[in-house]
Amino acid sequence: MATSVISKIAKVDLFARDGATGQYKAGEFVGRPFHLDYDKAYLLVADAWKNKVGGVPQGSFLLAYYENEDEIQESLLLRVLQPAALPTDSDVISSMVEYYKDNLRTTGSKSQLDSFTQYEFSFSGLECRVLGTFYRDQGGETRFGADVENFYSSHHYTVVKPSPQALEYVVNFREGDVVGRPTDIRIGRVRYSSAIRFQGRNETVPVYVSPQDFLGKRTALFGMTRTGKSNTVKKIVEASAVMSQKAKASLVKAKTGAADENLEPFTETGVPKFPVGQIIFDINGEYANANLQDQGTAVFELYPKDVTRYSVLEKPGFEVMKVNFYKDIEAGFELVRGHLGQDTTIYIRSFSAVDLSEPEDEGDQSARTRYQRKVAAYLCCLHEAGFAAPPDFKVRFSGNKQLNEMVKKDGSIDPSKGITLQEATTWFSKVWDLHATSTYFSEYEHDNGHPWADEDLKAILIVLTRKPAPGGGANVAGFRKLRDLKGLHSDLVEEPFEDKIVDGLRGGRIVIVDLSQGDPAIQRLFSERICRRVFMDSMSRFVENKPNNFIQFYFEEAHNLFPKREDRDLSQIYNRLAKEGAKLNIGLIYATQEVSSISANILKNTQNWFIAHLNNDEETKEIKKYYDFGDFADSLIRFSASTDKGFVRMKTYSNPFVVPVQVDRFLAEKQGE
Repeated sequence: MATSVISKIAKVDLFARDGATGQYKAGEFVGRPFHLDYDKAYLLVADAWKNKVGGVPQGSFLLAYYENEDEIQESLLLRVLQPAALPTDSDVISSMVEYYKDNLRTTGSKSQLDSFTQYEFSFSGLECRVLGTFYRDQGGETRFGADVENFYSSHHYTVVKPSPQALEYVVNFREGDVVGRPTDIRIGRVRYSSAIRFQGRNETVPVYVSPQDFLGKRTALFGMTRTGKSNTVKKIVEASAVMSQKAKASLVKAKTGAADENLEPFTETGVPKFPVGQIIFDINGEYANANLQDQGTAVFELYPKDVTRYSVLEKPGFEVMKVNFYKDIEAGFELVRGHLGQDTTIYIRSFSAVDLSEPEDEGDQSARTRYQRKVAAYLCCLHEAGFAAPPDFKVRFSGNKQLNEMVKKDGSIDPSKGITLQEATTWFSKVWDLHATSTYFSEYEHDNGHPWADEDLKAILIVLTRKPAPGGGANVAGFRKLRDLKGLHSDLVEEPFEDKIVDGLRGGRIVIVDLSQGDPAIQRLFSERICRRVFMDSMSRFVENKPNNFIQFYFEEAHNLFPKREDRDLSQIYNRLAKEGAKLNIGLIYATQEVSSISANILKNTQNWFIAHLNNDEETKEIKKYYDFGDFADSLIRFSASTDKGFVRMKTYSNPFVVPVQVDRFLAEKQGE
């Protein structure tokens, strides 16, 4: 891992010139503009100039200098977009057609054109985007502005292609002393095109990222399957792990874990004050399990001391994600609600709306009695659905002698003394059958001012008995709809797994949640539950003015979990993570090939973007809305998913423009046993 951390990037004077030749030290001459404005530059280039600099690929960076000054103080940063028409093109084309008709060779060593005509034919135009301005401030420091403060007549400008050293400085430029800090991590190298005939000869230009760009920020990775999204995720995990290790070392050195009075999350050296927790929701099981494609780079193998793995199934090396539905009632019912969330049946919607939280006023005996009845009836639903109860499990709630005798003449089933779930089921079923005909219930409502069975209890009894009306036929599915959740239940679980996950994340561990064996509904249930638990813990600490360490969320195949584009419910946990996570030091990293399916609310709050190959206009149309990705829309479709793996267009929080990058292969060393 030490090889990933860099020293400060060598500072390059972008404005220096050779005293003898007058040439710019930052690059080689490539052309001159014939039109320039605030947004675009149109260049005149020649074949010889392009060949000398090793080609001018689409998307490459150029620097334009205003030369009508004694001392150069600024340079415009340009990006090559596409060929541009020259005013003389029509004459050149006409001449070419005539030469072709005469069957004359116009190229190569045996060209039959005169030297002047060959010279005229060698010129072409380039359209470039003006990305901004590098300039010297009053203190002599190099700054970057993402616009053009002023421009002059285009004939006063000279355009150069940056040297490898200058290009490294440009693509890694961040304001002030952030450039090349020791905490920076190499993410890859500059790559302009799929074809690399010229680039393969040139010196590799590394690209670095600041982990600060990802900690507590939102990061998107878009691209078709097998384009290197997972590899990029691993590089981000690696960068965050390095920062976490530095934070742990700082805490050990300080011999304290106490919060600094300064609420800034980073130290002066750019290291987080507390270890970084990371949680990966592994839809395909590629991070939690070894496979041939990883070739020894599965995250759990590389960080054995720092990784805890969770699974829905019981497997060696994994913590099991199950809930004791009888003990952790509210958490279990949240899973039930999530499972039934798409069911629009009226009685199921009523059941899902039941409130099983304990009464806030402990002295309100009436509320406590109703609460105990609801819980007991709900647990009977679980029993009927086949959820195994702990040994000798009984429920206790306030009954009534008259009701007990109505259920069984000898009154032997007395809920107040504790009864089995089977006895409680019999008790509630009989009461529901008699609810519409027995005078006891009408007299109870008359005497007490409210019905014996409130709306919540009625909703539960319908599910338990499968009878929509008291005394009617059992003609609805009822408790049978809960059977699919049996695999999430264990009568042996004492501490909720999400509490263990929160504790691990607070300690800076990497948690991998293996969801590969679960069906989509189960994946969503566990993902939402864990996210909500971490979010609420972070919000609680924020309100209580306690420090929140950075926690990074990673979502593979995010389109399976995130709200859809047309979903306007901003209260969903993923939308809240996107909008409110920053203040809680929660980072969100998500990967998908379906950009158009992601909620616009999440996209609009995303600061870091990695865009690989996409295969249709619908996806690129969405990408065009953000930053200057429109410059790459056509190439994103044209490039190959099979031969250009890891070739992305990257925009990070601190980098003011998009950089085309070939992401390095994730080949980190194992971090101890």
